[in-house]
Amino acid sequence: MDESLRKLKKFNLVMGAFHLVQGIIMLFLATTVIQKIAQFQPTIVQFYLRFNPATQSLESASKELFQLPFGILVASFLLISAFAHGLIYLKSDVYFQGLRQGINKFRWFEYALSSSVMIVLISTLFGIYDIASLLLIFVVNASMNLFGLDMEQLNSGTKKGKVNWGPFVWGSIAGVAPWVAILLYMFGTGNFDMIPWFVWAIVGTYFVAFNTFPINMILQYKRVGKWKDYLYGERGYIILSLAAKSALAWLVLFGAMQP
Repeated sequence: MDESLRKLKKFNLVMGAFHLVQGIIMLFLATTVIQKIAQFQPTIVQFYLRFNPATQSLESASKELFQLPFGILVASFLLISAFAHGLIYLKSDVYFQGLRQGINKFRWFEYALSSSVMIVLISTLFGIYDIASLLLIFVVNASMNLFGLDMEQLNSGTKKGKVNWGPFVWGSIAGVAPWVAILLYMFGTGNFDMIPWFVWAIVGTYFVAFNTFPINMILQYKRVGKWKDYLYGERGYIILSLAAKSALAWLVLFGAMQP
């Protein structure tokens, strides 16, 4: 095994441990210690049309579906990442084979699941409780990440200047869509002074995180400096993932504690 790959395997194990420890602590806090988090369970509803015989017209109606276990799902955001790093460590041969081709399927499938869970949780903090909207947000965000996988598969082995940027562009458009919905809810009242600090913190953190991942990809495919080595960009993804997920998870968790 190449020394750089051996180090990367160990690096995945260490980063997975960081995710696991945070996830366990967060799960403990959300279920036993901080009751306010345990009690914060947004009610997910379904909207539909109902015929009103009195008015002879269709009217909007809604029904409650279930309570969203918010704190547990925030913890699962980190635990999913921990599981993915552990799987990479155990399936390192498959991981290395993909890296040699400039592809990491583990990364994109994990991002598609974990980041979609997080964007749904963030959406509920902004008041999006409709099951249809949340499902669409989940799927569109997952699609954004799967476009990243498509980008790597399509450009595996290509030379500088021959890169097909189509999946990158379509994925970026898909990634913006959930935030359009969230911002519509956020700015709905027009009273920006009443927006809590943690809301601005979540938006700012996610905006930075949202842009650092595609920047890392651009540097990889432009082969700028150390990014000529795909493994350097891979290590960058791992570091960005831990930093962004840790910051967002704790912000969202404590956001649930606010009035």
